[in-house]
Amino acid sequence: MRIYSFSPFGYEGNLVAVEVDIRRGIPAIDIVGLADGAVKESRERMKSAIRNSGFDFPPERVLISLSPADLKKEGAGFDLPVALAVLAEAGRWQEGRTDGEPASDGESRADADKPRLLEKSVLVMGELELSGTLRPVRAVNAAASTARALGISLCVVPAANADEAREASGMKVFGAENLREAFETLFDESRFLESKRRGADEAPANSVEVGGVFFCKAEPGSSFEEVFGQERLVRGLQIAAAGGHNLMAFGPPGCGKTLALQRFPALLPMLTEEEARSVTRIKSIAGLAHAGQGLSRTPPFRQPHMSASLEGMCGGGVLCRPGEISLAHNGVLFLDEAAEFKSGVLQMLRVPMETGSVSLSRAGRTAVYPADFQLLMATNPCPCGNYGSDKKVCLCSGRAIEGYWKKFSAPLLDRIDLRVQVDLPQEGAAGPVCSTADLRVKIARAVKTQRARQKKKNARLNLEEILAFCPLSAAAKGRLEAAVRRYDFSPRAAAACKKIARTIADMEGSAQIEAEHMAEAIDFRRVNGVLQ
Repeated sequence: MRIYSFSPFGYEGNLVAVEVDIRRGIPAIDIVGLADGAVKESRERMKSAIRNSGFDFPPERVLISLSPADLKKEGAGFDLPVALAVLAEAGRWQEGRTDGEPASDGESRADADKPRLLEKSVLVMGELELSGTLRPVRAVNAAASTARALGISLCVVPAANADEAREASGMKVFGAENLREAFETLFDESRFLESKRRGADEAPANSVEVGGVFFCKAEPGSSFEEVFGQERLVRGLQIAAAGGHNLMAFGPPGCGKTLALQRFPALLPMLTEEEARSVTRIKSIAGLAHAGQGLSRTPPFRQPHMSASLEGMCGGGVLCRPGEISLAHNGVLFLDEAAEFKSGVLQMLRVPMETGSVSLSRAGRTAVYPADFQLLMATNPCPCGNYGSDKKVCLCSGRAIEGYWKKFSAPLLDRIDLRVQVDLPQEGAAGPVCSTADLRVKIARAVKTQRARQKKKNARLNLEEILAFCPLSAAAKGRLEAAVRRYDFSPRAAAACKKIARTIADMEGSAQIEAEHMAEAIDFRRVNGVLQ
């Protein structure tokens, strides 16, 4: 049997072989293989846990090797694999022969019938308390996926991490509560269980089906029944949810833009199994996976504070942890009061929005995280928020307003497909614009069409796919050409109009983009001559 653990770094990480050698000499424990402080401290935790679990710790010199030797090992997840490797080697050392060697004639029948360690390789992760109880660790799903890709099919982890480990297809997992349970499992492969794979048409937990597409059940306080008098904003959010388009809403304080955008997750369809796997892996690496959660089918919705740093947004640190844009992968990144974010943070979003990934370089190592997120932004029209208002006076100077909007930059705004100017609702608004259930009907129709046609959202279409999947009627083509000339649209803006119109046509069930679809797309692309 060979025991492996996992050293997380970036999105991939590396498997680490754990080897133990016991030899005569002054009792001591040595760890080699670029172990950091937390791994070196595992010597004492592991020794106490072994004794408190009812085992005898070998009274000889113990050498623990973590390979590859040139890879830095960090974290407390090495406690359990080191302890199991010591116990396994101690048993072989006391027997005076290697595991699996046939019993000699001089051995008793009882010795020959002793249970033998498994011959297969095993992935092991877990932190030990001094009592021998196991504590959960992060990156278990990433470790199980990496190990399975390399042919390892058995995994021992803390019980709290068992569900995320089982999401690695074909991985048999045992969730142990303590060290004794984990060690006894190494003698009996039948204790390892593989999760039952969900059928392609089986409904995810806590979901509701609309038109063949699954949505999360709306929770109290998260539905659009509470949004009054903002018909245009709600329509823009419906189009954004249907096609994955970026959206920016700007208007005076108290107009309801934040209220509406925070309810956007209610319009998002649940992730496909393929999309959910990368989301689950990122959450596991970040330590955000919860016990019993398994595969994360709910689209992420991240709302960082305006004081977020560049590293907090794009990721980084010693181990290249994921940032907000990667935690929002296959989901939504919502920047409320977007103009208050640091200019460098906003400009950093441009490349990930285009490529769907972010590359982090730290100390000679590079990690690439997926970052295919949908951007929502809400902001005021000026620092005081009253610019353009008929009822309030704006106290901002022209220079202040210019500097306020310069934070976004033209290249960033050019990547925002939908722009919605939000006004204060009229007094006496009768009720909500539309119910969440009604909004989902057209979204489901568009999502189902896109999944069948191109396997991606309309907002992610490249130029070749736009030519193939966005046929324009003669009238629609004429409207777009007129808009390009009149509003001086950039090539990216013209392409965005086609993609928005494609989404609107999908919502209406039209195979061809008609003039009315293009007219609405152009209207959302420009707002009263600003933000073109």
